[in-house]
Amino acid sequence: MPWETKRDFIGYGGDWPDPQWPGGAKIAVNFVLNVEEGSEYSVQDGDGFTETHLSESHGRASLPGGRDLGAETLFEYGSRVGAWRVLRIFAERGIPMTMFACARALERNPPLAAAIRDSGHDLCGHGWRWEKHFELEEAEEREHIARAVESFRKTLGMAPAGWYCRYAPSVNTRRLLMEHDCFLYDSDHYADELPFWMTVEGRPRLIIPYSLTTNDTRFYSGHGTADQWFGFCRDAFELLWQEGAEGEPRMMSIGLHSRIIGHPARAMGLVRLLDHMEAKGGVWFARRSEIARHWMATHPYPGKGLNE
Repeated sequence: MPWETKRDFIGYGGDWPDPQWPGGAKIAVNFVLNVEEGSEYSVQDGDGFTETHLSESHGRASLPGGRDLGAETLFEYGSRVGAWRVLRIFAERGIPMTMFACARALERNPPLAAAIRDSGHDLCGHGWRWEKHFELEEAEEREHIARAVESFRKTLGMAPAGWYCRYAPSVNTRRLLMEHDCFLYDSDHYADELPFWMTVEGRPRLIIPYSLTTNDTRFYSGHGTADQWFGFCRDAFELLWQEGAEGEPRMMSIGLHSRIIGHPARAMGLVRLLDHMEAKGGVWFARRSEIARHWMATHPYPGKGLNE
């Protein structure tokens, strides 16, 4: 019988392992910058429509035919301006990020690819394109994953250490990733606040969960100002930090997009959040690959996945 992901409503069952974060940190915080601009659906790339998702055009009716030049430039803002602002904000503080990068986006933006390569941030594959993997046939998805890995090797000189699809994987994604030795983990999971192990076709696979909650996409679902977004993420951080101080350390993922958080009025919310976390202390600002390697060393694969 082919391998398939089974639903798990139990997880650690209330008995969470001590992650033993470096330096006795009370929380591990990972910032993710999604690099998608130039890989989205577009008329020029043969898709027959212009992508508007997660932009200022989000939720509006798309043009019935032809190119939507306004929506195109909303994406281009992210690669031309927003990404550079976010990179500068993190560079000034010496705080690492993980790049959820689409291969085609970096192919089309050599200056940004070079900046990412030289930044010290790590790489998590976000697809050959910013596309819905759950709509791909198995053979096409296998080809796109392999194409992305090869593309990253050319543009960045490295393969991705992890993988994260656009919103959701297909039923085949995790199994197809096992065909590549470069992947330490995948992040196509939202159901936990600590890494955990799965067994995929008899082999271990580390899962590092992601979040769509502490994410700048909330600017399109109720948070209109930088203060609102900052307050929401700060409150999540404060509770997790307190739980860590009481003996149950967790990790926190914060998802960013160049075309969203990169706008100045929103970027101020990011600045306030980073300042707050640094002032609080007891934080391990970590790349996702660092979290993966730490977990592998501290909580190695036990011979079977969680609740198998």
